[in-house]
Amino acid sequence: MSTTFSSSTGHDLRQGAHTARWLANGEQAFAALYAAIDGARQSIRFECYIIRPEGPAQELRARLLRALGRGVAVRLLYDAFGSEALPAGFFATLTDAGAEVRAFSPARSLRFAMRDHRKLFVADERVALLGGFNVGPEYTGDGVSQGWYDLGLCIEGPIGVQLARGFDAMFALAPMTPRALRQFRRAVRAASGDEPAPVAGPQTVPGAADARVTLLQSGLGWPHARLRRALHHDLAAAVEVRCMAAYFLPSSRIRRELSACHARGGRTRLLLAGRTDVRIARLASQHLYGRLLHGGAELYEYQPQILHAKLLLLDDVVYVGSCNLDRRSLHINYELLLRLRWPELAAQGRALFEAGVARGTAVQRADWGRRGWWQRARESLAYWLVSRVDPLLARRRMRSLG
Repeated sequence: MSTTFSSSTGHDLRQGAHTARWLANGEQAFAALYAAIDGARQSIRFECYIIRPEGPAQELRARLLRALGRGVAVRLLYDAFGSEALPAGFFATLTDAGAEVRAFSPARSLRFAMRDHRKLFVADERVALLGGFNVGPEYTGDGVSQGWYDLGLCIEGPIGVQLARGFDAMFALAPMTPRALRQFRRAVRAASGDEPAPVAGPQTVPGAADARVTLLQSGLGWPHARLRRALHHDLAAAVEVRCMAAYFLPSSRIRRELSACHARGGRTRLLLAGRTDVRIARLASQHLYGRLLHGGAELYEYQPQILHAKLLLLDDVVYVGSCNLDRRSLHINYELLLRLRWPELAAQGRALFEAGVARGTAVQRADWGRRGWWQRARESLAYWLVSRVDPLLARRRMRSLG
């Protein structure tokens, strides 16, 4: 019996062998998650960066326990750094009932560097949820009057098999020992023929004659350059760029590509965080505002709640997943993105973007140039720490794994 969507959480779109639906806020995301857990018949795979013990984690645990009672195989992977507040034994009832639960990179000496930042749920290797949502009270709500503003995607189809394989590789890698990493690299190389190249031409998942859906995964051991190549390829050709980003610290190459879009008559629009949970990250982003505005970008800051979404729309190409446009996400963290050439999905994504912009404040180039020297100094220091020091320290620790 195939797991299916609950129509109460959004409008489904079909293309080829895939069905997809945007999850426009926490209310929709958790409703879809609970429905998918309850509908699973064979297997559940759940991977998350942050799981907090209060709020939705209680409901998650209860529903997973009921799934185990139905004979569903359950695997759960959470990041040790992101979920440090999770009490030991929180999932004991699940493991006692037969679930497999692992913490990613449990060694305290490596947690800072090696982070599994992915957010992924797969049921029956068919239905998947992904995006920016972690499991915590702050992710519930509508993102306007209550709760952080985030986005996700619910997708059903053949891509579920690839997502399940990606989860299994990360599950095996969880101890983050040199041996586990060597085995992981061998497994990735052996399976590399199963993943279609993202930009060599019209690519499809096997069995999806019309839906152009590509899985991009990054981190030590994954061919992460593939993710960056796809981004650069699509940015170089895009006429309409819309980016919604919680933490925005693009490389100089990406900044040049955004400016080139404007220079060839295109339009670049950025919706960034007006309120944030990581103050230093926002200051580092603001260090680049002047250059972005000078390059022709239109820049907005979301105001009602903390912005945590990750969405990139390049004409009719959609990028959605866990990856921020910053150096840690693009070069260090374990991340996943779906690249979807799907015009109807992109159109709905544009509507979501415009709704966010309507609740944001435009950053004007003239006004931005008048801020004081102390604010500029703080932004410059934050940029140096986030873009230089953090990656340097992370890479030094990563070398111990070989």
